[in-house]
Amino acid sequence: MAKTPLTNETTAAWHSTGVDEAISSLQSSTAGLSSQEAESRLKTHGPNRLQQEQARPWYRRFVDQFNNILMLILIVAATASALLGHHLDAAAILGVVVIIALIGFIQEGKAEQAIQSIRNMLSPQATVLRNGQRTVVDAETVVPGDVVLIESGDRVPADLRLIEVKRFCTDEAALTGESIPVDKHTLPVSANADLAERSSMAYASTIVVQGTAKGLVVATGTQTEIGKISELVRGVEQLKTPLLRQLDRAGSMLAFFILGAAALTAAVGSFVHNQPLDEMFMAAVGLAVAAIPEGLPAIVTISLALGVQRMAKRKAIIRRLPAVETLGSISTIFSDKTGTLTRNEMTATAIWVGDAQYAIEGTGFTPEGNIRPIAADSQSQPSSIVTEDHPALSHFLTVASLCNDAELSQSGDAHYVVDDPTEGALIVAAAKAGLEIQPLRERHPRLDAIPFESEHKYMATVNELDGSHRVLVKGAPDRLLEMSSHTLSQEGLTPIDRRQWEERIEELSSQGLRVLAIAEKASVDSPSLDHQHIQQDLTFLGIIGLLDPPREEAINAVRECLRAGIRPVMITGDHAATALSIAKQLGFSQTERVVTGREIEAMNDSQLEEIITDVDVFARASPEHKLRLVKAMQAKGGICAMTGDGVNDGPALKRADVGVAMGIQGTEAAKDASEMVLADDNFATIVNAIAEGRKVYDNIRKTITFILPTNGAQGLAIMVAVLAGTNLPITPLQALWVNMVVATTLGLALAFEESEQDLMQRQPRDPKAALLDMFLLWRVIFVSLLLLGGVFSVFSWILAQEESIELARTAAVNMLVVGSAAYLINSRFLINSTLSFHGIFSSRMVWLAIGAIMLLQLAFTYWSVMQAIFASEALHLQHWLAILLLSLVIYALVEIEKAVWRRLR
Repeated sequence: MAKTPLTNETTAAWHSTGVDEAISSLQSSTAGLSSQEAESRLKTHGPNRLQQEQARPWYRRFVDQFNNILMLILIVAATASALLGHHLDAAAILGVVVIIALIGFIQEGKAEQAIQSIRNMLSPQATVLRNGQRTVVDAETVVPGDVVLIESGDRVPADLRLIEVKRFCTDEAALTGESIPVDKHTLPVSANADLAERSSMAYASTIVVQGTAKGLVVATGTQTEIGKISELVRGVEQLKTPLLRQLDRAGSMLAFFILGAAALTAAVGSFVHNQPLDEMFMAAVGLAVAAIPEGLPAIVTISLALGVQRMAKRKAIIRRLPAVETLGSISTIFSDKTGTLTRNEMTATAIWVGDAQYAIEGTGFTPEGNIRPIAADSQSQPSSIVTEDHPALSHFLTVASLCNDAELSQSGDAHYVVDDPTEGALIVAAAKAGLEIQPLRERHPRLDAIPFESEHKYMATVNELDGSHRVLVKGAPDRLLEMSSHTLSQEGLTPIDRRQWEERIEELSSQGLRVLAIAEKASVDSPSLDHQHIQQDLTFLGIIGLLDPPREEAINAVRECLRAGIRPVMITGDHAATALSIAKQLGFSQTERVVTGREIEAMNDSQLEEIITDVDVFARASPEHKLRLVKAMQAKGGICAMTGDGVNDGPALKRADVGVAMGIQGTEAAKDASEMVLADDNFATIVNAIAEGRKVYDNIRKTITFILPTNGAQGLAIMVAVLAGTNLPITPLQALWVNMVVATTLGLALAFEESEQDLMQRQPRDPKAALLDMFLLWRVIFVSLLLLGGVFSVFSWILAQEESIELARTAAVNMLVVGSAAYLINSRFLINSTLSFHGIFSSRMVWLAIGAIMLLQLAFTYWSVMQAIFASEALHLQHWLAILLLSLVIYALVEIEKAVWRRLR
């Protein structure tokens, strides 16, 4: 085989090449490549990926740190200070600005790396034939010559020359702009055909919207059509969420007020107190420097990134950052049942064939367990059956195995199912009856098939059976009952008694079993199959009940949802009785009413809105119904999450406030439409993500509420001193120092804070509520005044002892920092008390931050270099005792204020 990469010219010709010729050219076969050959070709052709868009270069990320109005004000202030001859002040301002920018640069770099690493967790997979067996591999490892199997909802992993198709069509809008899905076939087309007309090809990055296909990989990576036209994979998501935009707007307003206060202060000092104009300008600069929270945007960004990382560790992968904020507002979770609320470990436990009922023993996918007939008195017979003595049961399981795409495989002592677990349960049941699946399928080859689609609710195949072409059908029992005219009984072929079968379906469903029906049609004239062939005159063979027990963790998660004011709502395609039974086991069905898909269709939008808040279970629902349910809930003011896994779930996932795709069973189309992907397909993971989202938002509010009073106290201290015509308690340089050390140590500590114990007992957050509501504004003002009082108390006390103003200012700076450290402990809980060992000492990050800032303050106070820069002097023991006492008073007063709020609340 040629070991050179495919050229663009050879790639472009595959659509006009015959199937056999294409396979021969790539030295492959319909059974695919061997693992060794695939590995060799991967080394030759390289990974199957496009050239990713470059992330922002480091220098651009650094420059972007200055692209906000607060930082620009500081740069202007530094420039003006230099022009007035205050070179040390100018250098210090610029130095602190650069340090804050570096912190933001480093933290944002870590955030982008975190988002990128999490994005890599979502690398798509492909189903290929390796060594003649179906194997799931990373799409990046697909190579030319591989045979790929694709079905509805999949993203095509590479450019494929189609070699088998079943009602197959793809959405090629991403490649050609064609909005209508394109029907595909295997016949060669003209070599001059336009890209949109190459119907013998399926192209990388397009989405399968219907059917199944088998394709030969002819181009990968940059050699694909999508690669050649430079349709690049989206790069790292820019860290600009609604919350950050809200902070930008708040920053603009803050800048307006700070500049106004600075100008007013300078004017009063110059014209009322007759102070020199340049000194008052520097006082205004100091006020601006003191009041601006330079480090806040970087801290908020890293808080979001940390939240995304923590969610990923808990199997919830965030694809779009705004979802982190929205999660805290979720009031309703619309969840699929199978695999999300249940284990998706299907086990067939009961069969009705004709007039006979059978019980199946054993659990899981291990084909061990007896099948026993159940007599009329519902007592099991003492021994297992011999399949040959029950021909109707044997035929039922044969049809169930042939109208089936699953395969039962074994690794060591463990058995597992390749493909859908529901189909796998039928294979396991047949194996328990002694049927050998692979030889059975070889004896009765499949000639055509209609794959399962949610809109039809059945799968159908044409197989050679009993010397003729026979249509075999598997699907929802109510749907197959509609299409059937006869059934098999001891008397032979008899007209179907629909009421009797509906009672049997209801009996199994009420036990929490998912029920599937099997039917057939005697023969068809040709091996080709269409929907019209099976709409009537089917022979109804029987039903099988499948047990899919609820996840234990889902039961706990539902309980947690209800405590948190979140309504879990089940949406399932199962029978209403099955859905209600499982919902009761899970503990979230608050009503006996179940609304079915037909009832949804019979309702107009206003009628659906009337019942949407009262119904917890929707059965026999299709993906199309999900969109209406989301719209109805949103019309009632609800904020909802919606789960989905199929291509038809896309509209509902996009419309939901947070679309949640399944990572294991989910299609690439569903993942593309979602904000979040569950790596374990588990409902409990959604609840964990909501708790994490609430915690992230809570910590951001705590951080803002902590940082702003420090800046407010500094700004007020300078403003009050100038307006009163007294000495500044803190110089502009010292204010810069405080801002820098508080932002880099204390401010960041709250981003790592764990959840408060009552976090998931609160009602969902109102998404329209302001970030800084009246409560937080009050807290900022209250603590700013407390810190201001502490600063002036220490400053005035030391001056009254006729000590130097440098010593008084040093004490004022330390008072501000130590008081902020005390308030940091208060800020761990916005309302709840921290007056306990847990509240004070349980956060390692808080005490590491306090320890770090105290080391910095000791250097500020006693190190000669720092004394020279900041005009500080060494404090005595009595000064530190006074500072500590006042800090404890501030801590106590904030705890009293919180107690008042708790009592009022």
